[in-house]
Amino acid sequence: MVKIGSKNSQDAVKGARKILITQPRPESDKSPYFELARKHNLELVFHPFIRLDAIPARDFRKQKIDIAKFSAVIFTSRNAIDHFFRMCEEMKVTISQDTKYFCVTEAVALYLQKFILYRKRKVFYGADGSNKSLFDVINKHKSNESFLYVCSENQQDNDIVNWLKANNCEFQLAFMYRTISNEVKEVMDKTEFDIICFFTPSGIKSLLDNYPDYQQNGTSFGAFGSNTMKFAEEAGFKVDIKAPAPQAPSMVAALEQFFSKQNVAK
Repeated sequence: MVKIGSKNSQDAVKGARKILITQPRPESDKSPYFELARKHNLELVFHPFIRLDAIPARDFRKQKIDIAKFSAVIFTSRNAIDHFFRMCEEMKVTISQDTKYFCVTEAVALYLQKFILYRKRKVFYGADGSNKSLFDVINKHKSNESFLYVCSENQQDNDIVNWLKANNCEFQLAFMYRTISNEVKEVMDKTEFDIICFFTPSGIKSLLDNYPDYQQNGTSFGAFGSNTMKFAEEAGFKVDIKAPAPQAPSMVAALEQFFSKQNVAK
């Protein structure tokens, strides 16, 4: 078992200084993570807990999906957007300018600007980053649209699938990549982290793949997205830092809020 969080829960909250971010290190030194670290004297370690393997076009064709026939696409992550447009390029598919995009958060929606002229497209996103807010948006359009839900072959969101079925939406799953757990022991065995921040259910699954008997033992968990929070709690973990939230649209903002509250409490 990994030796993590040997402090009691209250001590972990008050003295959190070493944080593991389960994503790659930001490319820019101007990342708000580094400003957060300077402000609160934090030690940040970045290590991705998952990697994504692209499903090549030759394998995707076996799913017998005609991408161009769908009038709307559902995205729950930036990775899904990357792989959707990669697949369109590999298969030489031209996407209609009338295509609608439904995204779980505003941040995911804004990422579409990398691939499309954002203002000329029809882009929708959930108000608070929850599945429910996404469903509220989709519900207004479901009768007129056919939806393509782009997701990982082994990590689609069953809540979304079940909602689409229950609400008689015309939809199809499009598996364009696979989620693979990374080796994390090289990082976890070296340092006792006060906080570990997760961004996908796959990240938590990777933790359990590496440490099947992992015990939280006072380590504070951060979770981005309702699906990540739900997966963590169903796995028996306590989530202390949650994003997005009304005053914390990002993980950095949620951490800032967390530390500010601790400073006030001192």
